[in-house]
Amino acid sequence: MPRYQIEGGRPLVGTVTISGAKNAAVAIIPATLLVSGPCRIENVPDISDVHILLEILEKMGAKVTRLPNDTVEIDCTAVTCTEPDPELVRRIRASYYLLGALLGRFGKARVALPGGCNFAPRPIDQHIKGFEALGAQVEETDTYVDAVGPQGLRGGRVNLDVVSVGATINIIIAAALVPGQTIIENAAKEPHIVDLANFLNTMGARISGAGTDVIKIRGVKALRGGFYSIIPDQIEAGTYMAAVAAVGGNVLVKNVIPKHMDCISAKLREMGARVTEYDDAIRVEKVRRLRRATVKTMPYPGFPTDMQGQIGVCMALAEGVSRITESIYETRFFAYSEEFRAMGATIQVAGKTATITGTERLHGATVQAHDLRAGAALVIAGLAAQGETFVENIHYIERGYENLVGKLTALGACIRRVEDE
Repeated sequence: MPRYQIEGGRPLVGTVTISGAKNAAVAIIPATLLVSGPCRIENVPDISDVHILLEILEKMGAKVTRLPNDTVEIDCTAVTCTEPDPELVRRIRASYYLLGALLGRFGKARVALPGGCNFAPRPIDQHIKGFEALGAQVEETDTYVDAVGPQGLRGGRVNLDVVSVGATINIIIAAALVPGQTIIENAAKEPHIVDLANFLNTMGARISGAGTDVIKIRGVKALRGGFYSIIPDQIEAGTYMAAVAAVGGNVLVKNVIPKHMDCISAKLREMGARVTEYDDAIRVEKVRRLRRATVKTMPYPGFPTDMQGQIGVCMALAEGVSRITESIYETRFFAYSEEFRAMGATIQVAGKTATITGTERLHGATVQAHDLRAGAALVIAGLAAQGETFVENIHYIERGYENLVGKLTALGACIRRVEDE
């Protein structure tokens, strides 16, 4: 099994270019099922989740052409399949967007329950509530979700019980071709939701309000192919920013939308890092030992749950006692807390709150990634630690970070991907 070998203690210096947003790509790719004609999508991240989704579409009958410069052309015109390969579907979480896409296009779908990172229970009850508002009948078993609109689908109104990114995306996709108007209340506001809506609108959809808590979708008869470029990845950018703050150095993070980074930039500044914004770049410098901080994860525009572990490394090396309160996935701390302790961090978890007492240094250890973002946090910890660190289960990390080793190496880190015998 491959793993990362890291020799810590080297500052990060130079420039890193951020790839396309994973969370936008894994929504937009299934949404191409709604489109007649080829969609040429630029800035597609080269990550395993994207590879699996493209393979799923190919097996369903789509024509997928991989082009240079992170560009993919997808033509789903000939697709007739409404039951994607269950083995591939179970390998990633975002495969549940195939439900909305197939239901919206064909009026029926049978999709295996998704896989992906298992850091917390993530039910799809809000997705089902949305589909039922469109007139679908949904049956969920231990292994599959079956959805069908026996009388045809129609526009409807759904008020989400909780702010759910996945449900908001799935309902938008399902409703784009449904006659009438669909209204989603208490919708999530994340940048990748806006990106999905912009993609669909570029192809001919009529979606308004994305980025607010009320989204309106006026169904259209057809979507036509076109060109689109995915936004930069907010969480990848935040990961490199946190890495500089924890490890030390001076890095220009390019191809970002600074507004999307406000919640992360503000917290790093509060902790003592120097953060300078430009039109499409952010420079991060560590000028002193970090100060303690308090973080509560919240839906966008609050501090993202996907940055919890990365900011946790910064806290582990900061002066004083810091706290993280997790308001979205309360069991997420357990994906990395034991691994942090193995590297010399002092972290105590009680319910939804982790208390982290800073230390001046971490030490290398052999640790395991238990999900995508916890794995990225362990890489940062390894870069900051004294001695050698091995990070195992890196298939989780490669779900969401393009060329992580190459990008960090270019910044002066000593990290390599090694194969165990």
